[in-house]
Amino acid sequence: MDLLDPPIDNDAVDARLTELARRHAQAGNFGIQVLNVVGSQAEKLLDRLPSDMRNRLGDGTEQALRLAMQAAHGSRSVLGGQPGWLNRAVTTAMGAAGGLGGLPSAMAELPITTTILLRAIQDVATEHGFDPDEEGVRFDCIQVFAAAGPLDHADGSDLAFLSTRVAVTGKTMQALIARVAPRLSTVLGQKLAAQMVPVLGAAAGAATNYAYTSYYQQMAHVHFGLRRLAIESDRDHADLIEDFRARVKAPVKRS
Repeated sequence: MDLLDPPIDNDAVDARLTELARRHAQAGNFGIQVLNVVGSQAEKLLDRLPSDMRNRLGDGTEQALRLAMQAAHGSRSVLGGQPGWLNRAVTTAMGAAGGLGGLPSAMAELPITTTILLRAIQDVATEHGFDPDEEGVRFDCIQVFAAAGPLDHADGSDLAFLSTRVAVTGKTMQALIARVAPRLSTVLGQKLAAQMVPVLGAAAGAATNYAYTSYYQQMAHVHFGLRRLAIESDRDHADLIEDFRARVKAPVKRS
C-alpha cells in the first residue's frame, strides 16, 4: 500500500516495539490463571487424557482448524467485527459449558471454540487495518496459532511464527494448516485435560478458554502490530522482528 504520511520517526518506532513486547509478556502470563485453577504443571496435563484421545487429537485438530477457517471467514459477512471482550466472554461461557459434562462435552465444544478463537484473531487483524478477506491475511491469522500457547513458559525465543512469509496459494494454506495443527493439538490437548478436573471442570473450562482467547488476541496484536509498524515506518519487516526479539529477551519494565 502507498503511504499517505511520512514514515514515523525512530522514537515512535521504539515506543511501539516496547508496547508490543509488553503485550507479548502479558500473553505469557495468562496460563498462570489456568494452573491456579487446575493445580498442575502444564506438562502433566496431557497425561490426564486417555491414550486413544491423545493419538486422535492431531488429526482432529487439523480437521477442526480447516472447518474453523471456513466458518470464521463466513461468519464475518453475517456478524462483522466483534469487540475483543465479547469474544473472550463467548469462549469463557463455552468453556464452562464444555467442562460441565467432562470429556465428551469438552470435545463437542472444541471446534466451536477454535472457530471463535480464529474469529478473534481476524478481528485483531481488522483493528490493525488488514482485511481478513485477503488470502495473505487469512494465512497470517492461521499462522498466529503457531505461537507456543498460554501454558508454554518459553523464554521468548519461539517467535518463528512472526517471520514466516511465502507466496500464498491454496496449497500453501493447506500446508500451513498441516504444519500448525500438531502444535495446536498439544495446546488444545492441555485445554481438554484441564476441563477433566473433577468438580472444577466448568471453572477450569471457563478459565482455560478465557486464558486461551486472551493469549491469542495478544499474539495477534503482536503479529499484525509488527506488520503495521513495518508499513508506517517504511522499515524492513525482518529488521523490526529482530528489534522486537531483543526487547522480548530483555526484562520488561512494568508501568
